[in-house]
Order: sequence, then structure tokens, then C-alpha cells
Amino acid sequence: MENAKKISLYIVEDYKLTIKSLTHVIEKSQDFEILGCFGTAEEFLKVFDSKKSDIVIMDIELGEINGLVATKYIKENSPETKVVILTSHENDDEVIAALALGANAYCLKDIETSSLFYVLKEVYKGALWLHPHVAVVANHFAPKPNLPGDLNNLYTQISEDYNLTKREQQVIEYIAEGKTNLEIAKLMNISRHTAKVHVKNVLSKLSVSDRVQAAVKAVKSKIIQ
Repeated sequence: MENAKKISLYIVEDYKLTIKSLTHVIEKSQDFEILGCFGTAEEFLKVFDSKKSDIVIMDIELGEINGLVATKYIKENSPETKVVILTSHENDDEVIAALALGANAYCLKDIETSSLFYVLKEVYKGALWLHPHVAVVANHFAPKPNLPGDLNNLYTQISEDYNLTKREQQVIEYIAEGKTNLEIAKLMNISRHTAKVHVKNVLSKLSVSDRVQAAVKAVKSKIIQ
């Protein structure tokens, strides 16, 4: 890309060795420009709001605000920015959630440098890329007719009913945004204890053990969009 615009990147990854390795190989290329590296989504989003990039390389496990929540934020606030998930996770639910939230690529961390560069360039041009080990998941994610030949209803959304109350529906949306119990309490004008009870009830109704799983299931089941 000599004499052409470099593709601008942010790297969001909490493992310092991975950041060091990515930075080392990417900086050798003349095609890319790293705008910044961040260990948490919170730090990244503060900077991203003021300076967008062409691509964000995003891990999933990042702490309080995970990579899926950050991906949702990016795509809502800067749809033209491409998100490349780079993770060690091959969990089907996380792949589906990442795609549903608008991720443009899902790569595993054992990817070769040349392949990563290829993915970044193709995604920048508008392609969707999935690591071969997780590509089969797309078959479950893709919409299918309710009946053979029923193409008119191809995109009919079927969501599971978890009997969430209106308040619990609000709570799961806040959970997906990475809000803490205290933040949920303030937003809903309720006590922190009540917020904690609502969160516990939501986890129970969704049959999950933590907030990340709740967010993933909510997206997959179309409880939230």
C-alpha cells in the first residue's frame, strides 16, 4: 500500500504478551497504522469516542466490559468501523453472539501472521471472515425458512420466552451494556439490593451462571437486538 492510506487499527487485549507480539508483527507492515493498544474495553472506548479507526482487533475476555459488549458499542456508534475478534475461544455461543453484534471476523489466536494480514485487508474491503474451526457455527446462525421452500418467512425471528418481566428485560439490556449493579440501580431508580435481586432472577431464568453468559444468551435468543 505504498503511497496509499494506511489501515488504522486499535488493539484491545488484556494479555500483554499478545499485545507485544501483535504490535511487533503489525508495525513491520507498511499497510497498517496502530493508533493505540488497550488492556481494557473501558480505556479503549474513551479514546475511540474521540478518534475512530478503520478496524478494531478485539479480544473477548476483557474484564467488566467484555469484547462482545464493546463490539456492540462500536457497531452502534461507528458502523463503518470493522471489528476483528481475536480470541482463543471456540465457544459456539460466543461466535454466534459476535456475529449477531456485527463482528466482521472471528479469528483464533493461533492464526498465522500472513493470514491475519489477509483477514485485516479483506475485512477492510467489506468481507466477512471466520476461522475454519468455527465457520461451521455460521450454519446455525444463518436464517432458515420455517418450512421447506418458505422463503417469504426466511427472516422471521423466533425468540424464546423466558418469562422476563419488563424490569428484568431492562436489566438484561443493561447487563449486555456492561453496567454494574450500582449503575443499574441508579438508572432504574431502585436500591442496589433490588438491582442485585433482579440480576440474580435474570441469571436464573436464563439458566446461566454469570453476566457474560447472560449477555451472550440474550443476543442469541433475540431477547435484545
